[in-house]
Amino acid sequence: MSETLMIFDTNCVLCSGAVRFILKHERDSDIQFVNAWSETGLAIGAKHGLSKDDLNKTFLFIRNGRGFTHSTATLELARHLKMPWRALRLFWIVPKPLRDWAYRFIATRRYRIFGYEENCLVIRQEERHRFIDV
Repeated sequence: MSETLMIFDTNCVLCSGAVRFILKHERDSDIQFVNAWSETGLAIGAKHGLSKDDLNKTFLFIRNGRGFTHSTATLELARHLKMPWRALRLFWIVPKPLRDWAYRFIATRRYRIFGYEENCLVIRQEERHRFIDV
């Protein structure tokens, strides 16, 4: 398994759109993606202290065995993107409580705003090896 994982909600249109964005704009092809609701996703989440309910409120980004959630996960993920998207890391200057408030505001409304669809992510054949239990 990769040293860099993104455990995400495969039913969330926003989350699946984020995965498509990452695949298009990442610097290297080193991130693997895991369905948060799969046995593997739930086990990885539990290993990092997250319940199924927790995974419904954030995605989990793991780099070198260390797990990140909420806005910090987004900023850690940005380091894997090409410029200009990698510049999103500049948001580190925003205090974490404010960043996380904005993250939670969107996360708790994501289905209402962006939609919910059973398995809305369509994976291209040449990218299938990057997905675990999706």
